[in-house]
Amino acid sequence: MSTKFPILRLKRNEDRRIAAGHLWIFSNEVDTDATPLTAFEAGELCEVRSDRDKFLGFAYVNPKTLISARLVTRDASNPPGKGLFVHRLQVALALRERIYSQPFYRLVYGESDGLPGLVIDRFGAIVVAQIGTAGMEACKDEIIQAVQQVIKPQAMLWKNDSGARELEGLKLYVEPAFGEVTSLPVLEESGVRFRVPLIDGQKTGWFYDQAMNRQALLKFVKGKSVLDVFSYLGAWGLTAAKAGASEVVCVDSSASALDLLNAAAADNSLSVSTEKGDAFKVMEAMIETRRKFDVVVVDPPAFIKRKKEIPKGEAAYRRLNQLAMQLLGRDGMLMSCSCSYHLSEAALLSAIQKAARHVSRFVQVVAVGGQAPDHPIHPGIEETKYLKAFTCRVVSE
Repeated sequence: MSTKFPILRLKRNEDRRIAAGHLWIFSNEVDTDATPLTAFEAGELCEVRSDRDKFLGFAYVNPKTLISARLVTRDASNPPGKGLFVHRLQVALALRERIYSQPFYRLVYGESDGLPGLVIDRFGAIVVAQIGTAGMEACKDEIIQAVQQVIKPQAMLWKNDSGARELEGLKLYVEPAFGEVTSLPVLEESGVRFRVPLIDGQKTGWFYDQAMNRQALLKFVKGKSVLDVFSYLGAWGLTAAKAGASEVVCVDSSASALDLLNAAAADNSLSVSTEKGDAFKVMEAMIETRRKFDVVVVDPPAFIKRKKEIPKGEAAYRRLNQLAMQLLGRDGMLMSCSCSYHLSEAALLSAIQKAARHVSRFVQVVAVGGQAPDHPIHPGIEETKYLKAFTCRVVSE
């Protein structure tokens, strides 16, 4: 085994979770007397060993964060480098090519694809990558080389503007890795063509994780009026219009997103209307004017990003669903979603039920959805499962 990597030693019995499949090592699990975390540079590669000197894997370290190390491989003969990234990308690509006929998907989903701290979305000939950890930031050159070898895209964009990077002591930036990313690539979903703002859009520009849930809703929209709240580019609303909805209204606070939504509607010869504003205030105004819809979709950004935000966040989800139900007719459909990892499926369901009781409605859950298969769940890492989507029938009592 190579000895060029420094050793990070764990305390007694702190290797159990790693042996069970998790990839994270917390700072309180490290034997800092034997291997002080202060001796490591942020992003530095190391060998992880148990208190009995058993090799557990290669990891990268950040001494300043609660998650002090993340395993990249357990193979003692294959330390991290370009070859490992090439292999991981080939394995990830093989899964996506089994599922998707076109190159539009999340290619790499962090820990679930053996590359903790890295996300890569594919938009045809362009890929957009996000790095969330110091360890992956130190491997940028190897990532670029592996992407060029395995995917061979025309261009690659670093979309490293997530606030989570600040916890790792990383700067925020958006810049090309190679090639030129200036145009808005066109993505097609459910027969609708969308213009995706890779540079200025939310996250990587698109939300592939909801694709299956958007598809599942379409059976309920033909001939119905649909309200798409937190619409962004109109993925829910425009696909509903394409599937035969009689009316579609999209609500978002971003003028630029609504401009692209309206452009896509024109491109696809679809009729939709848009309302710019705070979702809660717009919904309240609609209730005051007694507007009603047959289908309401609420797909908000994460209201809960940290555990301490759970009480306030649960109240927000309850309020949001209550407003949505007040906008539904006597027998309507509600798609209620949450991408907050810290909000459990049971907690979202409870928020829906409490909202229903508050407005004297009866709810039946007819389908339960999660993230699309290009966001695979690692069975040993519960944090990789985050998306919840309930399709509900809401009737008057």
